[in-house]
Amino acid sequence: MPADNTKHLAIAARRRHELTRAKAIRALREIARTGIPVSFELVARTAGVSRSWLYSQPDIRDQIQQLRSATQRAPSPAVPVTQRASDASLLHRLQAVSERNRSLTGENRQLRRQLAEALGQLRAPGKPRYPITISPR
Repeated sequence: MPADNTKHLAIAARRRHELTRAKAIRALREIARTGIPVSFELVARTAGVSRSWLYSQPDIRDQIQQLRSATQRAPSPAVPVTQRASDASLLHRLQAVSERNRSLTGENRQLRRQLAEALGQLRAPGKPRYPITISPR
């Protein structure tokens, strides 16, 4: 009677399945990071697996569909997930820009006042003409 090798075949099939899953997940992450529109065809080609196998894996299929719909909704090229700014970051940048705008507005006001005074001094009759320095501070 021949030896029963089914245990070894089952172990090899599980190992092959896990390696294939790892390749597909790695390819999916790589594609998502680059911002390229995601498709089953692209993931299958990148991972070296079949599209039908991707469809048979519920978690991978869901991730592909989520990323695909996210990139299809975007009117411009999608920014990779790792590079997207958070709401808190955007709010902080907006506050910093607003503060810089207020500072520059005040500086402009001060410089215009200094310029007006300098021009007035140059136009005043009988005043000696000497170099006038105008600085923002």
